[in-house]
Amino acid sequence: MEHIGLYLRDIYLHKKSGPLIFKYEDIQRYLFFHDGFLVFAKITHPQELLGEVLFKLGKISKKTYTKIDSYIDPMLKIGESLMKEGLISEEDLYAGLEYQMREITLNIFPYFGGKFKFQERGKFAEEEFKSKISIPDLIEEGIRRMTHFSQLEKFMGKKVPFPTSEEFIDRLTEEEWKIMETIDGSNPAEDLIHAGDFSPEFFWRSLYLSYCLNIIDIKDAEKAPVKEEKAEKAAFEVKDKKLAEVVAMSEQISTMDYYQILDVPENSSPYQIKLAYFRLARKYHPDCFSKDLPSDIKEKIENVFGHIAKAYDTLGDEKKKHDYDSKRENSPELSGKELEKQADIKYRQGRTLYNQERYEEALKLLEEAVRLKKNKAVYFLMLGKAKSKVPPFHNKAEEDFQKAIILEPSNPECYVGLGTYYKEEGILDKAKKQFKKALEVDPEHKIALEELGLTEKHKKRGLPGIFKPVAKKKKKS
Repeated sequence: MEHIGLYLRDIYLHKKSGPLIFKYEDIQRYLFFHDGFLVFAKITHPQELLGEVLFKLGKISKKTYTKIDSYIDPMLKIGESLMKEGLISEEDLYAGLEYQMREITLNIFPYFGGKFKFQERGKFAEEEFKSKISIPDLIEEGIRRMTHFSQLEKFMGKKVPFPTSEEFIDRLTEEEWKIMETIDGSNPAEDLIHAGDFSPEFFWRSLYLSYCLNIIDIKDAEKAPVKEEKAEKAAFEVKDKKLAEVVAMSEQISTMDYYQILDVPENSSPYQIKLAYFRLARKYHPDCFSKDLPSDIKEKIENVFGHIAKAYDTLGDEKKKHDYDSKRENSPELSGKELEKQADIKYRQGRTLYNQERYEEALKLLEEAVRLKKNKAVYFLMLGKAKSKVPPFHNKAEEDFQKAIILEPSNPECYVGLGTYYKEEGILDKAKKQFKKALEVDPEHKIALEELGLTEKHKKRGLPGIFKPVAKKKKKS
C-alpha cells in the first residue's frame, strides 16, 4: 500500500531528512523534512498558495488579497514582499507558512495509489527553515480526517498487530483504547474486529493510527522457518504462563492497595496512571483469554480485572483519588514501637513461609512489613526474593533488591540476592558484578566465592588479589 501515513511513520521513527515527492494524476506536492520534522512544503494548487492561506487566516484583508499580484517583488518571496510593505508581521508570516505546510500534507491523506519518492539527504542547516511541524501531530490529524478504510483493511487484515511503544498512547480516545486492549500479538487484525462492538471504519482507522504512531507494529500471521508443531507448542506455553500469572495475582490482589495494583507511585500523574491501567488491561482483560477455560479460572481472571478497573476508576479521577488518599492518611496509626513490632512479626512470618516455599503467602506478609517499615533493608531483600518466585511480580524483584542495597550497602546478602536474581535471568555479567561487590564487603562470603568459581587457593590469596589489576591502573594515573 502506498500512503502518506507509512512514509511519515518511517521518516519520524528514523529521524530522516530530505524531500518527499508525491504525485497523483495532475497533483504534485513536495514535502521537506529535517531530522524527523516537516520544515517546508511546496505546491502550485491555488487553494494552498500562501496568499490564499493568509487571507483565510485573516492575516491580510480582502482588499490586499484581491490585488496581491501588485505587491510581488521578483527578488523576494510573496511573504517577504508583504512584510516589506508592512502588510503582515513576521509572526503572521510564520503562522501562514505553518498552516500552509500542514494543509498541504493533510490533503494528501485521502489518496491511495499515488506515487511517492523520498530522497534522503543530509540535514538542512538549522537556520534554513524557521518553522517545523511535529510528524505525530500530522499523522493523528490526517488519519482522523480519513473516511475510506477498504485499503487499510487490505493492508492490515491478515497481519498480526502487537504492542511496541507507549509514547503516544495518550493520543488515543477511550474507544480506541478498547481496541488496543484486544491486542496481544497472537491474533490477526481481521479476527480482533469481532472482539468488540466496533464499526469497520472506526476499527481500521484506529488500528492504522496506532500503527503509524508506532503504538503497535504488525507481523505476518505465519513465519515460514518455524514448524507448525513447534509454533503451536510455543503459543500454548505462553498462554499457560500468562494464565499462571493472572491466577497467582488473583490470590494476592485483595490485600493490595490501588497503587500496588496499578504498580505506580503515590505521586503519579494522571498520564502515568492511565498508562499503567492500559498495560494491565492489555494483559489481564478477560477478552485476552480463551473462552473455553473452566468457570473457576474465569472468575479469577474477572476478579483480577475488576480490581484493576476499580483501582483505575478511583486513581484516574482527581476527586476520587483525593478522597482515597485522605482515607489512607487518616487511618489509625500505630506508635513507632508498635509499628516496628508489627512489621517485624510480618517479616518473620513471611520469611518462614518463604523457607517453606509458600512464596505467594510469604509475599503478602512481606509487602505488609515493607508498608509498615520502609527503612529496613532485610525486609526489601526478602521481599525481592519472594517476588522473584511469583510470576506476576517477578519483574519487580530487582527494584526491591536495589532498595535493600541503598538502605544497607554494607550487607553482602543484598548484593548476593541481586546477583542470584540476575543469574536466574541469564544476565551473567550483571550477576558477576554483584557477587564481586559482595566480596568487597565480605571477602569470605561463601556463596559469592562459589558463584565466582573461586578456589580455596584464591581465597587464601585474599580479595585484594582479585582486584589487583584495577588498583595498578589507578596508581599509574
